[in-house]
Amino acid sequence: MKIGIVGGGIAGLSTAKTLKACGFEVILFEKEADVGGVWSASRRYPGLTTQNPRDTYAFSDFPMPKSYPEWPSGAQMQAYLEAYVDHFELRDVVKLGAEVVSATPLPKADGWSLEVRISGVKETLEVDWLIVCNGIFSIPAVPDFQGADVFKAAGGVILHTSQFTDIAWARNKHVLVVGYGKSSCDVANAVSGVSASTTVVARSLIWKIPKKLMNVLNFKHLFLTRLGEGLFKYIEVKGFEKFLHGPGVGVRNSMLASVQGVIAGQLKLKEVGLLPDKPLETIARSTVSLVTDGFYEKILAGDLTIKVGAHIASLKPGQVTLSTGETIPADVIVCGTGWDQKVPFLTPDVLAKVTDARGVFRLYRSMIPTGVERLAFNGYNSSFFSQLNAEVSALWLAELISGAPILPPEREREAYIDTRLAWMEARTDGKHSKGTNIIPFSVHHMDELLEEMELKLPLGTRLKHWLMAINAKDYAPLHRRLLRRRGLRAKAA
Repeated sequence: MKIGIVGGGIAGLSTAKTLKACGFEVILFEKEADVGGVWSASRRYPGLTTQNPRDTYAFSDFPMPKSYPEWPSGAQMQAYLEAYVDHFELRDVVKLGAEVVSATPLPKADGWSLEVRISGVKETLEVDWLIVCNGIFSIPAVPDFQGADVFKAAGGVILHTSQFTDIAWARNKHVLVVGYGKSSCDVANAVSGVSASTTVVARSLIWKIPKKLMNVLNFKHLFLTRLGEGLFKYIEVKGFEKFLHGPGVGVRNSMLASVQGVIAGQLKLKEVGLLPDKPLETIARSTVSLVTDGFYEKILAGDLTIKVGAHIASLKPGQVTLSTGETIPADVIVCGTGWDQKVPFLTPDVLAKVTDARGVFRLYRSMIPTGVERLAFNGYNSSFFSQLNAEVSALWLAELISGAPILPPEREREAYIDTRLAWMEARTDGKHSKGTNIIPFSVHHMDELLEEMELKLPLGTRLKHWLMAINAKDYAPLHRRLLRRRGLRAKAA
């Protein structure tokens, strides 16, 4: 059976590695000149680092080099993924500079016809299964600002953070950065030393998490554990979480309040005027954004300016007018304004089955649409542990494609999707990235997949993860156990 995979980021590579190890013929298409997805050289902004510490963000069976810092840089992550390709002998299955232009179901729903553009030349080929791994961070979303044409005609530049790959573009320029997420703060922090001025414009404030609380405790010991995840109420509360959200809710509330107080004091949020007007637990609505080293210090020193509660109203040559009426000089506008969740190569009739009228993805276990045969997604979840979720999802897909009866009837899948999307809509105030957000419930998601595969982690490991930060290597035996079911052996790390 031949498997076509679209996307050479973390999800695509782990899927290719797993399916190849299971004996499938695999071909992976990556439109960029290198692997890496968000870590590709074509989209790394200055100052880009991982949000996760090294041991929580590595693949389970391929540790990062010991020479890497606790939070690797974007370039180090891309080099790590290149090494992953070489170690698991994926060079022969990865096609770089190959863009999938269209994907059409074959007549008897027994596969897909793909039109692929390689070095400007279109080719057509067929695969038995199509797995979409182009990710939810692949299409930059840049607002259509009023006056953008005249701004750019006068030499102004507007681009997404992922397109801002050279800090020299900011040299001696007035730079305005839109947004308060990690990428926006990273870019503003990086360019403030070379720009004529740097201003951040943020509609609203979110909580930022220091890499080390009280400058001592790595945040992973609080948030990247089962206990840290259990502080937030899941769609179905089980086990000890019933206590945390029942009789022990006071303990739970006190824990979050204490952490909130530590963060506010450590970052001097009142002093810089950046204290959010909502509690820390609202981080469960979308994502956790780590503090950019030096960002708040530069605001206090006057090297950075931030405008809160404002947005760009209009543009003129060399100038931005905010919704507050204030005007700011600007030569370069960098937008940390999110992403469009789209799959442009799928036909409209297929997309109508994959998404609803609002473009929200309707996927069982964030992977399988209903009414479309031999189509799957991996990496279509915003997760604390994106690499582990991709690995466990790849194991689940390997079981499914091999014929394991892990997929419930269509009616049950539809009910699951409806219930989950309604819950996500309510808990995130609609900010669920078109149905792809699973933060902060990454481990819950993996547990559900493993339970369906009858491939649970050992009880001792799960108990350890309640109080200790999850180390990716604890998941390595799962891959070996799956291969043993098929009489195969895993490649050593």
